[in-house]
Amino acid sequence: MKRFVISIFCILLLPTVGEAKTYYITDTFKVEMRTGESNRHRITRYLNTGTAVEVLSTNKESGYSKVRAGAKEGFVLTRQLMVQPTARAQLENMRQEVEALKAAPGELRSNLADLQKSHRELLTEHKKLQQIKEKQEQELQSIQRTASNAIRISNERNELRKQVADLTREAEELKQENRDLSNEATREWFLIGAGVIIAGILIGLILPHLRFQRRRSSWGSL
Repeated sequence: MKRFVISIFCILLLPTVGEAKTYYITDTFKVEMRTGESNRHRITRYLNTGTAVEVLSTNKESGYSKVRAGAKEGFVLTRQLMVQPTARAQLENMRQEVEALKAAPGELRSNLADLQKSHRELLTEHKKLQQIKEKQEQELQSIQRTASNAIRISNERNELRKQVADLTREAEELKQENRDLSNEATREWFLIGAGVIIAGILIGLILPHLRFQRRRSSWGSL
């Protein structure tokens, strides 16, 4: 009688037409889901105790409700539906939750171990990246020093080229001066030689004349 009163109370709570709500199969029946609203309609499946179904509509005259269980739809007796899960289903859910809580520490320890492993791997990767960064900085400094040396060497080479050009120009000027001096010395020696020759000729011409005049003067004195 008590179970019947509970069933009637559940029927009164069910909406006749409206938004679909979730209900549960009672714990005293293995409910038959049929194609229509009578015992004459074909059974499509059996719903176990505690199975959650979606109530689509309710017919108070026939005492059946249209429900959806998973992908299938059908009709079940409205009195075999409950608003809350059965005590057995609730107990099973609580048992599963307790088991999950018992397993949680192990999962947490496993997750912690995974996180610690990931942390160590990240530290190792960070160390490698730091070493690569330091090596690249050293290479960059070496390149900068090489570039600085190259610029300095280029400047020195340009300065040496300028000095070579200046020395070459000075050497050419000295060569030209030497040639000029050589030509001038040759010309002077030529003039000196010519003067000596001319002087010799003049002396050769004058001396006989002087001797002849001396002789005449000596003869005149006799």
